[in-house]
Amino acid sequence: MPAAVPVAGGTDLMAAVNAGQLRPAALVGLGRISEIRGWEYRDGHGILGAGLTHARMGRPDFAALFPALAAAARAAGPPQTRNAGTLGGNVVTGAPTGDTLPVLAALEATLIVAGPGGARRETPVGQLLSGREMLRPGEVVGYLRVPLLHAPQTFLKATGRTGPGRAVASAAVVLDPARRGVRCAIGAVAPMPLRPLEAEQWAASLIDWSAVRVRGAVALAPEALSAFGEYVAMSCIPDPAPDPDTGRTPAHPPAVLHLRRTVAALARRALGRALA
Repeated sequence: MPAAVPVAGGTDLMAAVNAGQLRPAALVGLGRISEIRGWEYRDGHGILGAGLTHARMGRPDFAALFPALAAAARAAGPPQTRNAGTLGGNVVTGAPTGDTLPVLAALEATLIVAGPGGARRETPVGQLLSGREMLRPGEVVGYLRVPLLHAPQTFLKATGRTGPGRAVASAAVVLDPARRGVRCAIGAVAPMPLRPLEAEQWAASLIDWSAVRVRGAVALAPEALSAFGEYVAMSCIPDPAPDPDTGRTPAHPPAVLHLRRTVAALARRALGRALA
């Protein structure tokens, strides 16, 4: 049945079915494919099965190697959601509020896609999330290849209420001492995670990377952290274009200004915690 839809945890898919937004001809459960429900080390990378649940990623052994991904998994909602929802499902669904997506973007993860006849191909996670590349007929995401950086990583998110909930905005910050780089991704404010590349390069130029390698921590002045947050927020939520008739730049609505302040605060705190 070529029109059959694969399903793992079903936390997004079945919600769409129950809401009448999707009527698949058939469902193919992936829950019994045990090899995609674990993870292993290989050539300096973690090979993470697409069937890994958020609950499994939140455990201490996983968090020791992928702290930001574990933090995102723990923040993914109530226990029922974390026990069922999977890493691959987060990616394939591509919902803007997917908590693991900004972390995967900041880590520059790669998807290992399985196809008919045992075919395998790899593609950057950003290609799928941006819609520049789609899964072909008969393909499923089997694994994600994530670099083991052995460096500080943080994930933070803001919700519209107290306790677990969908993100209004989220931020992932990853330090890469080997490349002397800072990677940041902002989630939930756009259809896909946003990478403020200029802000990343500016922050990286301020860090004493030798201290990061030796002590694993380094401090930036509060003014620098605040400036980074504002830089990130302006990159992700820029000012409107000037009016062609008057030349004036219209103001953002209050809700957008509040979202920009939220992004700035998350980015500032995420970088500060990564450097602490």
